[in-house]
Amino acid sequence: MITCFIRYDIEPFRQAEFATYARMWGQAIPACGADLVGYFGPHEGSLTTAYGVYSLESLAAYEAYRARLKASDAGREAFEFARKEGFIRREDRIFLTRVSEPHARLIRP
Repeated sequence: MITCFIRYDIEPFRQAEFATYARMWGQAIPACGADLVGYFGPHEGSLTTAYGVYSLESLAAYEAYRARLKASDAGREAFEFARKEGFIRREDRIFLTRVSEPHARLIRP
């Protein structure tokens, strides 16, 4: 299993546009075969840093997913929305694997 972390550098005070974009991907990503953890926008501190996180079985599965995403209406609409609105200044991807398992059971105080 690999997890893709996308770090976005967004225009200050354009969080509403990023939230709309994130909701669009919230529909498109799972429909194209990736397990979406979520999109995370600025809340406190930086106004310009946001993240998207999803998992897939392998890099080969990622390549097939990307092809489905680019061919999907929902994916094309999200890409076009971001291009038209211009709120993303930069976007970086990194692929990581979870190395902390097995996890202990969560204990709530």
